[in-house]
Amino acid sequence: MAFTDELHDEADEFWSAIVDHPMVQALGAGTLDEEPFRYWVRQDYVYLVEYSRLFALGAAKAPNLASMGTFAELLDATVNEEMDLHRSYAAEFGIGEGELEATTPSPTTQAYTDFLVRTASHGTFGDIVAALLPCMWGFNETGNRLAAAGKPDHEQYAAWVEMYSGEEFTELTEWCKLLMDDVAEDASDATKERYRDLFRTSARYEYLFWDAAWNQQEWPL
Repeated sequence: MAFTDELHDEADEFWSAIVDHPMVQALGAGTLDEEPFRYWVRQDYVYLVEYSRLFALGAAKAPNLASMGTFAELLDATVNEEMDLHRSYAAEFGIGEGELEATTPSPTTQAYTDFLVRTASHGTFGDIVAALLPCMWGFNETGNRLAAAGKPDHEQYAAWVEMYSGEEFTELTEWCKLLMDDVAEDASDATKERYRDLFRTSARYEYLFWDAAWNQQEWPL
């Protein structure tokens, strides 16, 4: 059995919890107040900056040229394309580039990105893939489940659902799952358990990222 098949039932619990979160439910229904979503957009910009470092470190630790090239392409696409798209999308909510750049990471964003960068810096290539997978897999599942329920009337929320349920992001998710299966294929039981732990931690942070936006989490001091 492929490693991601072994993860499937546990992963489904995480994705179901995310889709059942009141913010995600309201997003899918098109009834979400825009203020928590503006918060999400600002924090996601901060997240993308650190997320890009995973691709850079993944390229450096890749075991072969094919993986190195793919991670280098993802780094380039994220830094030079996706972040431009994110800035354009943010502008539709009245969020300027200066406001994005000045965003202070929330406690959850700081903790999540610190975990990812630390894992990528000190871990193996397989560790990077395991920590990276929940972001892609979780967003694709969320987009697909919301799309299956019907796209929201809110134009920007519909665009979000279309992006993460779309063919391009689905292909990226499948690539990451196949890569996870490949690096785990000959791994020891102990290594697989480490991958599971990393996967679980990232998946939990994915849920907390939504929850922080819903509550518009700030530092207490």
